Amino acid sequence: MSVEPVVLITGAGRRVGAEIARTLHAAGGRMLLHFRDSGADAGALAAELNALRPGSAACVQADLRDIAALDRLVAEAIAHFGRLDALVNNASSFFATPVGAITESAWDDLMGSNLKGPLFLAQAAAPHLAATCGAIVNIVDVHAERPLKGYPLYCAAKAGLLGLTRALAVELGPQVRVNAVAPGAIAWPEGDGDFRPTERAAIVEHTLLKRIGEPTDIARTVKFLIFDAPYITGQVINVDGGRTAHL
Repeated sequence: MSVEPVVLITGAGRRVGAEIARTLHAAGGRMLLHFRDSGADAGALAAELNALRPGSAACVQADLRDIAALDRLVAEAIAHFGRLDALVNNASSFFATPVGAITESAWDDLMGSNLKGPLFLAQAAAPHLAATCGAIVNIVDVHAERPLKGYPLYCAAKAGLLGLTRALAVELGPQVRVNAVAPGAIAWPEGDGDFRPTERAAIVEHTLLKRIGEPTDIARTVKFLIFDAPYITGQVINVDGGRTAHL
């Protein structure tokens, strides 16, 4: 990749997305930070990164369920930085949808943020990524292949994104590499009452390393796939402390 490659990260204002942005920025990248509702967080992060390297970060707001907004996201990257070298599809909705209580609005939200948005954003970005021999990294979930009870719609959406990762690797190669990172227990969901302390303890106990991971674990893996893995495409790396080795 060129000096100061440009990376568009969705859901970059907080949590894992923000750590990915910091890690890729420290590796020399320029960041376009997407957010939907976390404008203050994204703005603070952009200011933090620009203080380290002036002109190296910018923010853009969009609802990933709005297809028209996705073309604008890519256009913002090109207008601001002149190129696009990588796309990280990190933004995600997550909430329980037990069978019998699934609604169309839940479908639109979970499928929109976890599958529809990444697909159409990748499509919009593809010509620009091809021009730079760039990369896409999708953040999936270990539950894409091993479903979590009570979350069938979320799991189906992430399973779709996992399949899309491999399909896009076929479609966009050889110019564009497409891979995925599947987190395990990294950062507990915010405001989700289903993960009570006993359930969290059980998840950790089932993890071979007997601890939860950190956002930096995901960020370093994303950095590897974008900057240090020129012969890897169509793959999914589980970052889960060994949890899926014996699920």
